[in-house]
Amino acid sequence: QMKPLTDDDSKRLFYKRIFPQGSVCPAELELVSREIFKKCGGVPLAIISIASILDSNSQDQQMKPKYHWDNILGYIGRGLAGGGGAKDMQRILAFSYYDLPSHLKTCLLYLSIFPEDFEIRRDRLIWMWIAEGFLQRGEEETGLFELGVSYFNELANRSLIQPVDVDATGKAKACRVHDMVLDMLCSMSSEQNFATILDGTQQSKSISHSKSRRLSFQNSMSEPTTNLIDATSMPQVR
Repeated sequence: QMKPLTDDDSKRLFYKRIFPQGSVCPAELELVSREIFKKCGGVPLAIISIASILDSNSQDQQMKPKYHWDNILGYIGRGLAGGGGAKDMQRILAFSYYDLPSHLKTCLLYLSIFPEDFEIRRDRLIWMWIAEGFLQRGEEETGLFELGVSYFNELANRSLIQPVDVDATGKAKACRVHDMVLDMLCSMSSEQNFATILDGTQQSKSISHSKSRRLSFQNSMSEPTTNLIDATSMPQVR
């Protein structure tokens, strides 16, 4: 298990993710920023997740107002300071999810159908999004695949997926999902009847939800898995 980062290292990681290179934290944000990264308990994933929400390099290219920082500080509660548990970490990650626009929420939630540590090829994922109807053209003349690439990149920029197989130009050809993020997505997928995951164990997720719309097999067709299929009525599965 990795040791938590020191306060100084936490601060460097937090600020590096938020502020453009060479800039400093504005004076009016110093106190609230210190309180936020302290509540992350030195856990890099928590620090990066919260910093990604406040990132001034995001699509709108604008510094988030102070009240936005105050809202985040209040939402995460005690955070991970003083040895917060898994539920506190899930609360921090959930805030990153709820901060997404609706189209990105659906695309991210779809990643719950993939097994832990699975390398998800970018192009395959985008075509799956297209087949599901998650990508809709706006007024721009952007093709659906190019739109999918922009969605993929935005999720990576927000540190909700981990880029893999990055080429010389800095473009990722695949991604993975951190196990804690995947746990959160699977939980939300179950709550929203988004997907049922069958892995041949007693821990199959959303197995009791007959309204589930997607079915994911994450193991060989063993006898336990077959029994789960026979015992499950899912008339809305795609």
